[in-house]
Amino acid sequence: MKNFKFIFLISILLVLLIYVSNITSLPDNLILFQGEKINLKTVLGLSFSVDKSQDKLKANYEVLQTSTAIQTKEDYIGKAKVNLNLFGKIPVKTIDVNIIENTKVVVLGDLVGLKLYTNGVLVVGMSEISGIDNNKYKPYEKTGIKEGDMIIEVNKQSVTCTADLLNSINQAQENEITIVYVRDGNIEQTSIKPVKTEDNCYKIGLWVRDTAAGVGTVSFYEPSTGLFAALGHGILDIDTEELLEISTGDFVTANIVSIKKGERGNPGKIQGSIDNQYAIGQVYKNTQFGVFGNLKNLSVLNVNLQDTMEVAFRDEIKLGKASIICTLENNKKDKYEVEIQKIDKNNNWDNKSMVIKVTDKRLIDKTGGIIQGMSGSPIIQNGKLIGALTHVLVSEPTMGYGIFADMMIKQMREVK
Repeated sequence: MKNFKFIFLISILLVLLIYVSNITSLPDNLILFQGEKINLKTVLGLSFSVDKSQDKLKANYEVLQTSTAIQTKEDYIGKAKVNLNLFGKIPVKTIDVNIIENTKVVVLGDLVGLKLYTNGVLVVGMSEISGIDNNKYKPYEKTGIKEGDMIIEVNKQSVTCTADLLNSINQAQENEITIVYVRDGNIEQTSIKPVKTEDNCYKIGLWVRDTAAGVGTVSFYEPSTGLFAALGHGILDIDTEELLEISTGDFVTANIVSIKKGERGNPGKIQGSIDNQYAIGQVYKNTQFGVFGNLKNLSVLNVNLQDTMEVAFRDEIKLGKASIICTLENNKKDKYEVEIQKIDKNNNWDNKSMVIKVTDKRLIDKTGGIIQGMSGSPIIQNGKLIGALTHVLVSEPTMGYGIFADMMIKQMREVK
């Protein structure tokens, strides 16, 4: 009897865990285009309904027959609300829906350079210090600071670059300093005492960085907002492998120096140079769905505002033939054939929405398939933009992932 009660209790707790996990996994906010339908995964007993109290004048969205999909009206732009209900009666969550106008973009595919500046200085390493007395010191020990932390303030003075940090440390000399840093979005504070070295400088044993640079492919430009999207994924710090939190950045032209062909187990890459290049615009945001900013110099990328293309809804994307645009030899853009082999139309959480296979012999001969630097290459099907390349499968360089274009645009709109 006791065993039965125990098993029954565990079963109830397991069911509750499943329901709580499903409810918390659903977004609190959604951005949808006019006429767009989105499927949201729910467990048995959970369904959506229109919040009638917020919708007295007109139905600006609707819940489909399955009660697991939300579809917006084609003639409405604005705010809406949808309730998540348990057994159709008990409200457990409200999802705020922001309905935005459909858009057209200019598809690009140019290789560009990105210079990103952090919001503070990023801790990328730690090392012992040899003091003026020839003893070894670790001032950072027991301070709580670790790799990946972002130092934003020293002794109540803002730190925007490495020079700011060095100046503050040397001004304090051997006096204890107060450091404010950010970890996982939380602001922390600690104290640390600099050590005087043989060259009469003061150090705290932290290796820091305030910039990052690289090359990638710009996906598209949206004329209605003046914004661009690139890469389809975020830029990670080379040491911490964490998404780089930035304050701003520069968007510049790039030249291809060499192309390393990809092989199984060894991904290739485009080696580019961004030295002495032309400024194109500014970067405002670095996210897991791409890098976004404001495109200023349209002429450098030969952007033709008359050459726009519609963005496909997910339901329009089909398995089979498609094409990508990317820049390779002689900085020349070209279109190459690919095949869409898998689509996860319910994906709203990462940048691996589609599985892509390169089928164009010309591209395979040049690069072996998908290589680093091609991330962001726009994917086109039936005359519409459907997404952008994001990653290569290391075990099979002709295959990789793509992100839906709507995910990039919705993230990009939040930049404004």
